[in-house]
Amino acid sequence: MAGLEEVGIPGREFLREALTNCSDPLRAIEEFQEENGILLPSLRPMLPLLDLHGVCRLEFHTSVLEELKERLLQQIENLGKQEGREKEKKLKEMLQKSFPVIKVPALRPVVMCILKNMEHVEEKYLKQLVSDKTLYKECDVQVKRQIWQEHQSLFGDEVLPLLSQYIREKEEALWSLAPPTAAGGTTSEASSFFGPSPKQRRQGAVLQRLLVMVGRNVVLYDMVLQFVRTLFLRTRNVHYCTLRVELLMALHDLEIQDITAVDPCHKFSWCLDACIREKNVDTKRSRELQGFLDSIKRGQEQVLGDLSMTLCDPYAINFLAQSALKIINHLINIEGLPRDNQVLVLLLRMLALGLQAWDMISTQQYKEPKLDVQLITKFLPALMSLMVDDQVRSLSSRLPQDDRESAITTIEHSGPPPDAYQAYVQENAVASVLALYYTFHTARQRDRTGVMRVLGSLAGAEGQRAYQDPFLHTLVGHLALMADDFAQEDFCTVVFDEFFLSGLSSSASGGSTPAALPTTEGASSAARHLLRLLWHVHAKLPPARLQGLMKTLQPLVQSNEGLKPAVQALQDKVKDLTPPAAEPESTDSPLLSVPVPTPM
Repeated sequence: MAGLEEVGIPGREFLREALTNCSDPLRAIEEFQEENGILLPSLRPMLPLLDLHGVCRLEFHTSVLEELKERLLQQIENLGKQEGREKEKKLKEMLQKSFPVIKVPALRPVVMCILKNMEHVEEKYLKQLVSDKTLYKECDVQVKRQIWQEHQSLFGDEVLPLLSQYIREKEEALWSLAPPTAAGGTTSEASSFFGPSPKQRRQGAVLQRLLVMVGRNVVLYDMVLQFVRTLFLRTRNVHYCTLRVELLMALHDLEIQDITAVDPCHKFSWCLDACIREKNVDTKRSRELQGFLDSIKRGQEQVLGDLSMTLCDPYAINFLAQSALKIINHLINIEGLPRDNQVLVLLLRMLALGLQAWDMISTQQYKEPKLDVQLITKFLPALMSLMVDDQVRSLSSRLPQDDRESAITTIEHSGPPPDAYQAYVQENAVASVLALYYTFHTARQRDRTGVMRVLGSLAGAEGQRAYQDPFLHTLVGHLALMADDFAQEDFCTVVFDEFFLSGLSSSASGGSTPAALPTTEGASSAARHLLRLLWHVHAKLPPARLQGLMKTLQPLVQSNEGLKPAVQALQDKVKDLTPPAAEPESTDSPLLSVPVPTPM
C-alpha cells in the first residue's frame, strides 16, 4: 500500500527490507503482525477462535477496516455540516495527515470525503488530483468545481458532451414520428414540442446535471455561457438560445442569487418566462419588458446580445408570434389599427431583436434593429385582410350551398394574397414569421382554402425561415390532422410541389443562399419533416403521388445516412398498408364445362 510510510505506518517497503535482512522469515512476519495488528489486549484471545471458524486474518482486518471507515466518514460528514472557522481548521489538519494515503484504494474514500467538505482546497492538493486521472474522476463535484475554475479545458471536456446531448434531445423531439392527437379538434402534434410548460422543460436530466456542475460558482456559469455563445455562432442552432434561457431560469427556481444577481438578463428573462407560462402579455408585463429594453445605457449595449439570444429561443419566438396574431385578430373584431396598439408594437420589436440574434453577436454590432414602419402600416393590414377573408368564407360556408351570392362571396375572398403581403414575406424576417404563424392558424382551423392560398408563398420566405425545424414541426403537426384533404390533387400540389419540394430543390441547389439557414440543413430539415408528414397521411394519398414523392427523396436519402431509418420505417408502413393482390379464380371449376343458356 503506497503512501503508508509517509504517515509513519510500516508498509510494503518496510516488510521487504525486514524479510531481506532477517535470519528467520517466519519470525519476522510474526513480529510484523504483532506490531502492526490491532493493539487491543482483549482481542488477542479471540483470534484463535476465529482461526477455528476458518476466518482468515485478512478477512477479519478488512471487515474491521470497513467498519471504522464508515464511522469515520460519518463523523467527517457531521463535521462538514458545522459552521465557522473551526470546521475548516479541523478538516485542513485531517487532510494534511491523510492525503499521502489517497492512492490506497481502501482509504481513498476518507480523503475524498474530507476534500468534499472543504470550502477551499489548497492548490498543491488540486494539482496532484489533476495530474492523476483516476483521482480526478473520483473527486466529488464540489472539488471538481475548484479544479475547473483553473482548468477550463477539463470543464469543457465535461460540459460539451452534455451540450451535445441537450441539442440531440431537442432535435429528436422535433423529428419524432409520434402520431398527432386532436383534443376537441383544436390541438395537434404541434403541442408535443411547445406543449410542456417552462418549469416542466427545466426538469430535463441534462439541465439538472449542468446545475449540479455549476452550483453557485459564477466563474463556471460564465464559462458555460461562453461555450453556448460560441456553439450558437458556429452552428446557428437556436436550441443553444433555449439552453441559455433554461439554465438561467433553473438557477432562478433554485434561488441561486449569487449568479442570478449578476446576470444582466435575469429580470428580463424572468418577466418573459412568466408571460410564456401564463400565455399572456398584459399591460403591466409589457411595460416591464419595454422598460428593460429602454433602460440599456450607452456602454452597456453588449447586453443586447444576450437579450437577443433570450428572444431567439424557439419557445420565445412561438409565444411572441402567437400573441401578436391574437392581438391582430382582436383588432379586426374591434376595427382597430395595429399602430395604435402598444403591446403589439412591443411584441414585434422583441421579435425583430430575437431574429437578429446571430447577426448581432457574429458582427458584434450591438444595436437594436429598427422596426420597419411599413411592416405595421402595409404588411399588417394585408395580413388582416387575409384573416377577414377567412372569416367571410367561414360564414359563407354555413349558408345554403345553392345560394349563388354565397358562392360568389367565397370566390371573391379566395384569391391570391395581396402583393404587399408576399413582398414583405420575402424580404422581412418579422413578416415571414408572422406569415408562418398565420398559416399554422389556417391549418389548425382545417381551412383548406386558406392553407392553399398562403402556403406556397412561404417557400420564398426571408432567410428560408419556413424550413427551420421548429416551424416545419408545427406545420406538419397541423397538416397531419387534415389527412382527408390529401386525397385531392390540388391540395397535394400546393403542399408538396409548391412548398416541400420547392424547399428541397432550392436548398439542394444552393440557390439564393439564406441568411438564417445553411442550404444543406434546409434540405435535410425539409426532407425529415416531409417524411413525418408522409408517415401520417400516406394512406390518403393517391398511389402515384406517394410513389413520386418517395422517388424524389431517394437522392437525399443516399447522401444523408440519418434519413435512412425514417425512410425504411415509412416504406415498411406503406407495405403493410397495401392490400395483397387478389388471387385469380381457379380455372379447374367443373362449372366451366356447363354450357351457357342462349337467350330466347
